[in-house]
Amino acid sequence: MAGERQARVADRIRVILSERLQKGLRDPRLGFVTITDVRVTGDLQSASVFYTVYGTDEERAGTAAALRAATGLLRSEVGRKLNTRLTPTLEFIPDALPEEASHLSELLRRAREQDEAVASLAKEGRYAGEADPYRRDEDDLDRRDDEDERED
Repeated sequence: MAGERQARVADRIRVILSERLQKGLRDPRLGFVTITDVRVTGDLQSASVFYTVYGTDEERAGTAAALRAATGLLRSEVGRKLNTRLTPTLEFIPDALPEEASHLSELLRRAREQDEAVASLAKEGRYAGEADPYRRDEDDLDRRDDEDERED
């Protein structure tokens, strides 16, 4: 039951903040921000807001500073629209998911290239010994027959 309430409150906070940021703040440092996730503690007194910023490292740093400066304003907005007894404190955390995803994509690309290189080497490869180095029962039978014929 408490988990459902946490999820509903977190989702509502995400919507309220997204709408407010869409309207804009009067801070020129604020870049193109997307709220990716909100996690609320069990007692609903603290909320971690994860966000991403499209742009350069300077724009990300400016947006982080703008969000820190506007935390009080945004918390007041959440308090007005959330209709709970206590308004949770907001902590804005840059979401590292896009950077991790691009890093994983790069690793997968390199692995694919290495697989292709190994496959091309395998196409040109030859057996070091015979084509089929394994003995078979048929070979043993043929050899025994040959040995039997020599003994006669």
